Amino acid sequence: MDGYVNVTYLTLGGHVHLLKYRYLYFLITLALFVLIVCSNAVIFSLICVHKSLHEPMYIFIAALLLNALLGSAALYPKLLIDLLSANQTISYPACVFQGFLLYVYAASEFTLLSAMAYDRYVSICRPLRYHAFIRTHTVKLILILAWLLPVCEVGGAAVMTSRLKLCRFTLARIVCDNFSLVKLSCGDLRMNNLYGLLIMVIAIFPPVIFILFSYMRIFTICLRRSKDFRAGALQTCLPHLFIFGIFTIISLFEVIQNRLPSDMPHIFRVAMSIQYLVIPPLFNPLIYGFKMREISQQLRALFRLKQVVR
Repeated sequence: MDGYVNVTYLTLGGHVHLLKYRYLYFLITLALFVLIVCSNAVIFSLICVHKSLHEPMYIFIAALLLNALLGSAALYPKLLIDLLSANQTISYPACVFQGFLLYVYAASEFTLLSAMAYDRYVSICRPLRYHAFIRTHTVKLILILAWLLPVCEVGGAAVMTSRLKLCRFTLARIVCDNFSLVKLSCGDLRMNNLYGLLIMVIAIFPPVIFILFSYMRIFTICLRRSKDFRAGALQTCLPHLFIFGIFTIISLFEVIQNRLPSDMPHIFRVAMSIQYLVIPPLFNPLIYGFKMREISQQLRALFRLKQVVR
């Protein structure tokens, strides 16, 4: 037939054990999605609107919140639709694209956390040269690279995955990811596995090492300075360090459970497979909204204004 396109569809087999309570899971997922969007969007909007927050530290926070919104948009709408559908299927190109978006989100999270660590390092360890190192065009360049580098790195893996010949069509997950897609192929996977391992190492280890080095230097400087200096430095560093620790642990756990067999209950494996788009997007606006003094002041002023309007 003219104009006919042969599209391969995959079944998301991870939903099989969720069908009994799918309406409950739908309500929980919907509540999470609404909470994530609202909380991240509010803090992001505050930073954009108030000129007092147009500083590199807050701009990087806004970028981190925006990244969470982009990652959530790649996961939750499709997941919500599947929880209400009789058949949980997705076309192969769409599955590759979803995996691409989720990996870009994760890799960008690490690059943005590295940018924030660099900003804090220069601010605390090189305060007299802060404005020389952290200029407006420097911030713009860092933000562009924070998304462009992951897009290029993950894009190569997505292209290689899209060219695979599949011999199985059931994905044992509720979302798509490149590693699981590769396992559906019965061809020569050495190049795919090697490139995937290389990208994982590049995306995780250099940022983690850089952030740890930066904070070792920051804590060394803090130990030599006054109590007031330490208090001010820790107020801006601890929220970022806490978020970095959470995301790193979650990411490493996801990598390990993807590559090693496990006897964990299915519902627990499902929850763990999407926790990197549940816990950080929920924690980021809460921590930055309440622990960063300038943001919390603007947040309180916003709610006071709403009460006055009512």
